[in-house]
Amino acid sequence: MASWKSCFWTVFVLCLLGKISGLDNGLALTPPMGWLAWERFRCNTDCKNDPDNCISDRLFRTMTDILVNEGYAAVGYEYINVDDCWPERERDARGRLVPDRERFPYGMKSLSDYVHSKGLKFGIYEDYGNFTCAGYPGVVGHLAGDAATFAAWDVDYVKLDGCYALPADMDHGYPAFGRELNLTGRQMVYSCSWPVYQIYAGIQPNFTSIIEHCNLWRNFDDIQDSWASVESIIDYYGNHQDVIVPNAGPGHWNDPDMLIIGNFGLSYEQSKTQFAIWAILAAPLLMSVDLRTIRPEYKAILQNRKIIEVDQDPLGIQGRRIYKHRGIEIWSRPIVPIQGQHYSYAVAFLNRRTDGTPSDVAVTLRELGLNNPAGYRLEDLYEDVDYGVLSPQTKIKVKVNPSGVVILRADAQPSFAYNAIPSRTTYSPLNDIFRLTKK
Repeated sequence: MASWKSCFWTVFVLCLLGKISGLDNGLALTPPMGWLAWERFRCNTDCKNDPDNCISDRLFRTMTDILVNEGYAAVGYEYINVDDCWPERERDARGRLVPDRERFPYGMKSLSDYVHSKGLKFGIYEDYGNFTCAGYPGVVGHLAGDAATFAAWDVDYVKLDGCYALPADMDHGYPAFGRELNLTGRQMVYSCSWPVYQIYAGIQPNFTSIIEHCNLWRNFDDIQDSWASVESIIDYYGNHQDVIVPNAGPGHWNDPDMLIIGNFGLSYEQSKTQFAIWAILAAPLLMSVDLRTIRPEYKAILQNRKIIEVDQDPLGIQGRRIYKHRGIEIWSRPIVPIQGQHYSYAVAFLNRRTDGTPSDVAVTLRELGLNNPAGYRLEDLYEDVDYGVLSPQTKIKVKVNPSGVVILRADAQPSFAYNAIPSRTTYSPLNDIFRLTKK
């Protein structure tokens, strides 16, 4: 634990000194975690016929209560984020945004106060365009006024989309709105859609500027409620990792989009896969699910403390795909603790095959790049099994279900640790997902 804290404060101090380039608001030193309405509830504004599921004050207060009462806040989920479709179709006579008067009868300041009263933080959505994606007023022509409005509502997190905007204008528009947010004097996490719209338009994003002005940003398609959508995002991040990975770090994150675990489109194994890979990617963990009806096994995935700890690792190094062959992938992320020149690692074994039977993957720790002479303590983060300290020569064998994942944590040991372990590692019969043999 001492090593973890020491590393966290080292990263924190470097951020303050400006040696880790990023948006200078001191926020999002680890990927944001919370709940976001969009993927699950979309733009449902029919509160007359569907009062329980429409975008409304009632919905967000309910999710706030559940986040606190059912253990989500306790494991790190802290943002309640309103997405599109919250305002009136027209601004008021003074040009200010107005929450829909029927669906948000008490106003956004009241909702923000309620979220804060529960110890959580409040997020809101807008668009750098004439309109939002659903056709509500955008921020163009109102940058300073809208930033001031959000500050007056005590907003903690702003997501700025990019519909109805020219991608070429985003290089100055997104920084301009970010400056207006900072000028309010209120700290607000700034989530940008800047790169994805430029990529769609064939424009190479200026990631140096994006890192300077945004806390997180989207690179690829909106997630949909399907395994095919999750796979496409995993493929994009793997295929473009040489460009994407170097941009991530404390205060500035790549955002592969929301967690859809507990909805309709993913199996149990696929849900475990999304959560594990998002942790390897150092991704924001923004759930978009009906927390009132989520089944216990999916709730357990979202509340897995050990995988959340990987996602929230203070080094902020995004992981990479290090192996891909015949439907089997291995993803690896450096994490704390660090022993000398040796990182610890989270390693995910992903089975993309659909042939109906689990696949065995056997590899030595050394072949994974784990070369610490003192060895690594290995733990299966879903099965909650500790396999003790293993040498780099140890061959591990994992059994991975179709469209499933096995995620391991390998903590580098100090130089004295390996001398104290037995020469032979005992296999635990409690779980046959993971087997050990000596090479």
